[in-house]
Amino acid sequence: MKLSENTKISAKLLALAASMLVFAIFIMPPLYDAFCEITGLNGKTGGRYEAVPAAVDTSRLITVQFLASNNKNMPWKFTPSVLSVKVHPGEIMDTVFLAFNPTDRDMIGQAIPSLVPFKAAEYFHKTECFCFNQQALKAGAREELPLRFVVDPDLPPSVNTITLSYTLFDVTERVSNNPNKSRTSSVREG
Repeated sequence: MKLSENTKISAKLLALAASMLVFAIFIMPPLYDAFCEITGLNGKTGGRYEAVPAAVDTSRLITVQFLASNNKNMPWKFTPSVLSVKVHPGEIMDTVFLAFNPTDRDMIGQAIPSLVPFKAAEYFHKTECFCFNQQALKAGAREELPLRFVVDPDLPPSVNTITLSYTLFDVTERVSNNPNKSRTSSVREG
């Protein structure tokens, strides 16, 4: 039996749609991450950085601004302890972000960093960051989340201000439903 022309076109369109879905879900995210890592676009910051003693450039002061936001499904209160700091390139700086779980249930959060201007991402190094681990908080608990960073002395002279922002996501269900995924921080009581 011969397929009608409409059936052939429908089958081709369905196959194209399925191919696009597979590409968008499984192929595009790793390509995007690799592209951002190579180019520094999207302000993605790297992982843990091992600080190497470097000369502090006292002739420059860089303003580092901090922003915190929640994904729409995250009910925690999440804020930086300070809105900005001034740092000399090469100087190690410590600060904290504050997290509060106001709910009546234990939860797990994961912070995702972003940095602008994008070209500064390769010069901003975190030696300690709460974003390296998931943060587990008991109901009603508060926690100070540490951040230690250094701005590379090779930061281009045109960059005087860097904005580091974090978006906090609720990953409780994902971690709970995946027994192979281990939490990297313990549940804290308030």
